[in-house]
This record gives sequence, structure tokens and C-alpha cells, in this order.
Amino acid sequence: MPTIYHPSPIGIIRISENDGFISSVNIRDVAGEEEEGPTPLLKMAARQLDEYFAGTRKIFDFPIQQPGSAFQQQVWECLLKIGYGKTISYLQQSKMMNNPLAIRAIASSNGKNDLAIVVPCHRVIGSDGSLTGYAGGIWRKKWLLEHEARVLGVGQTSLF
Repeated sequence: MPTIYHPSPIGIIRISENDGFISSVNIRDVAGEEEEGPTPLLKMAARQLDEYFAGTRKIFDFPIQQPGSAFQQQVWECLLKIGYGKTISYLQQSKMMNNPLAIRAIASSNGKNDLAIVVPCHRVIGSDGSLTGYAGGIWRKKWLLEHEARVLGVGQTSLF
């Protein structure tokens, strides 16, 4: 599986490709070994992530696909509907999915999202506005939300 490690303001981003799709975007503290070198698709993903961090890109348009159950795919699809610079609570996400009793399962699926930033699980926060759960670390979640708020010129993100 072709993989590259790409620097960013919040750490090293490991980007992997599988069968013509970006299959993972993970934030790490250190780089590892690249596998098979950069492909055109990996270069495109890295460029679009650079544009996101520069504040010039709000939506990613490279092909993505990550393995997961049908339920996980629904959860991740719902995440793609959260607007740039917006946040929702896990309860709001469960209501968007017409499954208000599945909050824990939804939160667990958010935690298994392997396409950080691109599938914006960082935009889901606690009902009380607290920053809860983020595989890359709460400080990175805070940084991403503050970055999007700065780009939009708003003081802070809030629930919609």
C-alpha cells in the first residue's frame, strides 16, 4: 500500500492509498518508512491538506474509501455533512442519523475514523461544548477547530 509521511502544523501526517482511493490520513508525532513512494494521488492529497492548513481549502475532493461496517460507513458519511468551521454534538449526530439511542456506537465509530481532517470527526464535540475524544489528541482537535474559526473569521466554533 503506497504511503507517504507529510509535515503539517500539527504533526506528521501519514497518508495511505489503496486501490485508487486515499484509505487513511493519520496524524503522528514522528514519520515512519514510506512504502512505494509518492503516487499522483498521494501527492494530490498532500497538496490539498497543505491548502487546508493554509486556509484556502475547506472541502477535499480526492477519492476516499476506508474499510468499516455498514454502520460505520453511515457514521462517517454523516461527518462529511458537517460544514467547515461548524460543530455538532454526538447527540446531534445521532439525531441526524435518526438513531438517537446509538450515541455510544456513533462515538465509537467516530473514533475509528481513519481519515482524519478529511472526514471531519474533529467537528463533533460534547453536548456541553467540551472537546471530547480525538484519536490525534485533544490539543489537535482544539487546534483544528480554532484554525477553521480563524479562517472563517469567527471568534470560536459553536454548535449549530
